[in-house]
Amino acid sequence: MCGTCGCAGESTTGDSRTIVLQQKVLGKNDDIAEENREWLARRGVVMVNLMSSPGAGKTTLLERIARVLTPHVNICVIEGDQETALDADRIKAAGCAVVQINTGVGCHLDAEMVRRALNELDPAAGSLVVVENVGNLVCPALFDLGESSKIVLASVTEGGDKPLKYPHMFRQADVVLVTKIDLLPYVDFDLERYSADVLRISPRAELMALSAVTGEGMTRWCDWLTGCARRS
Repeated sequence: MCGTCGCAGESTTGDSRTIVLQQKVLGKNDDIAEENREWLARRGVVMVNLMSSPGAGKTTLLERIARVLTPHVNICVIEGDQETALDADRIKAAGCAVVQINTGVGCHLDAEMVRRALNELDPAAGSLVVVENVGNLVCPALFDLGESSKIVLASVTEGGDKPLKYPHMFRQADVVLVTKIDLLPYVDFDLERYSADVLRISPRAELMALSAVTGEGMTRWCDWLTGCARRS
């Protein structure tokens, strides 16, 4: 578990210092997240938080979204990675304003990092800000960034056990995206069972299956995002 950010949770040894640290870190983060939320609301901007394990397809999906939606919605992206600006370069090439955050040894973005990125982006009224969080199915679920919606991606190539193995992440989700469904014929993935597991863990979550390569399912997903932007 992560010891650098205070999100190690309650240890089996009953170390009260760990619990106190976690409470202090998360409490401060939640205060800044609420300030971010108010800042976005004043500007008429909507922000969503995109979370997944590494390689689930977040950046490829964002590239596709950018090409479809940028004529209609101003999309700004906050890119979170431990190192490099590789993903930010791809998103910029797709036509979006983007700010890169490199976390070093950190395993997630936090509200303070996002606050600084928002100030740099300076999104116009009516914009949609998409946070591409660091690839990790544990720590990002603990940190409120000030977003209006949490979106979890899971690709069919990862296997169907992720909702059961990482339930906290999926409980936080407003939307669960099953990506890379063009590969379903080639992998052992039961979409019906996966859907049942997600809904058992998070009954309120909306589940969508799609492929950023073929475009299958993208219309519904883009309509959902456009609806978010219009609610700003």
